[in-house]
Amino acid sequence: MRESKLKILNEEEKKQFINKLKEQFGIKALDGLLVQRNEGKIYLFTGNLNKEELLKLLDFLDIDRIGVYFGKIQNDKIRLSIEGSQLLKDQISKNIYELSENEVFEWMKGQELLISTGKRDFLIMKSGDDFLGTGKASENKITNFIPKARRLKK
Repeated sequence: MRESKLKILNEEEKKQFINKLKEQFGIKALDGLLVQRNEGKIYLFTGNLNKEELLKLLDFLDIDRIGVYFGKIQNDKIRLSIEGSQLLKDQISKNIYELSENEVFEWMKGQELLISTGKRDFLIMKSGDDFLGTGKASENKITNFIPKARRLKK
């Protein structure tokens, strides 16, 4: 049996995770298994394998990740990935920042937005019907977490 880099969240841990999503973004439900990497990254697995089958695989294979990168736990808060925000777009009802047309391009280039929202929390970045991940609002800016490889070229 090998030491896995991955941990499948149990029902209580998943419930706590969903409660945080509800508190932060208004999410009510989340289908699938939640798999956590050592550094706090969370992946959502919605495939045909059940928890026991996945655990058997983890015992024998050196798997780095399984499922889609969903988000990261940071300071007891959840920072959703672009895919995480898109998967939950029909449920997100809180902490949404609607980007203007000019802000969308700056955001997708990886730029911080130098604005004050009156909040100090993670915000879901949205443009029309498009969900573009999560930013961290502070006193006078929104910090950008778009990975360099996914940014628009300047």
